[in-house]
Amino acid sequence: MVVAPQPSSGRIAELDALRGVAVIGIVWLNVLVFALPSQAYYNPLAWGGEGALDRLVWAASFVFVEDKFRTLFAMLFGAGCLILFDKGRALRGVALAWRAHYARMAVLFAIGLVHAVLFANNDILRAYALAGCALPFLAPLAPRALVAVAIGLMTIHVGFGFVGFGGAIHDWFTGRMASDASFFVERNYGTDPAAIAYMLERGQEALGERIGRRAEGIPAQLGAVALSLPLNLASIALGMALWRSGMLAGKWRLFRLQRLAAACALGAIPALLALAWFIAVNGFPGALAGAGSLVVSAPFDTLLGLAYAALAMAFFTPGGAVTRLLTPVGRLSLTNYLMTSVILASIFAPWGLGLFAAVSRVEALAISFVPIIAMLAWSPFWAARFGKGPFERLWRGASRLIG
Repeated sequence: MVVAPQPSSGRIAELDALRGVAVIGIVWLNVLVFALPSQAYYNPLAWGGEGALDRLVWAASFVFVEDKFRTLFAMLFGAGCLILFDKGRALRGVALAWRAHYARMAVLFAIGLVHAVLFANNDILRAYALAGCALPFLAPLAPRALVAVAIGLMTIHVGFGFVGFGGAIHDWFTGRMASDASFFVERNYGTDPAAIAYMLERGQEALGERIGRRAEGIPAQLGAVALSLPLNLASIALGMALWRSGMLAGKWRLFRLQRLAAACALGAIPALLALAWFIAVNGFPGALAGAGSLVVSAPFDTLLGLAYAALAMAFFTPGGAVTRLLTPVGRLSLTNYLMTSVILASIFAPWGLGLFAAVSRVEALAISFVPIIAMLAWSPFWAARFGKGPFERLWRGASRLIG
């Protein structure tokens, strides 16, 4: 997981391992950004989802993967930044702690902007950096208050989401697909042939062309990032609450963690299964595919992400084999997140192996294990010899220069 740099001593192995889970899990959906036209990220009928196995992979991903690991990323980002902010207040005073925090957010935003232009236009670092600017204002709150903030922000996200998709959903229910809203969602989340053809053409851009287009489109990208801020800040606030309560610090008893995981899973999985069935049985219209993935599923995605966090803290042990395997991956989480994009671009981009739009959904999932295996292999080597990853050092060093 992406987390603000921490001192080498006093680390919590289970928390680092959970970061490893998060950075691995996000690869399973990020691979689609590199491998398929953008509409296929939400809709298997748009590209690469013709077979029954491809549909099954979509359903499993929708229920168990999509946005669950984004939730983990954001929760752990919130917890990690809160750890540093509290330490800064204790050692350097409030004013310097605020200054150091905003320096870290500024550098992270810059890293995310470069990452989005060069490799992944769905980069999450920009949203984390912008949402993280609210963290000092939330830091004094108690865990229950932070949970209340998270619920309020989630409500805002869902409410505005229904406003945005409302016209298209209404058109779909009434069978009148003639409004601008309907055309928009069908182009972006449906199977509109012209829109898919355009994305296929963009997938064949040379690197220079892509950099130029994305650099020109930065203002529009930031508009899209701004729309995600309530959802990301909700997860950040939830992660802060989990740290303040002691859950992410490994202070909860096993039964309490199991009970939380079970309650969240029981609240999330049946609803997500029903939503996936409803979208599929109605033929994956753009209105349902988009609203289902971005709006309706959001509270349940967060619940299941929370269940994953509780399960990890319940069953990871400092000396366990799985914890030892995942801990270095989590310690180098920023580097691993960015290097995943480098590996996937080298496989799918035209300046690499050029496999964009040449694979099915199942084949893309299989290819996602290439960067996963790479980070599992290199992280222990690097962490043992150098401690922090190269991008963790860059983030920390640049933050100190300006903060």
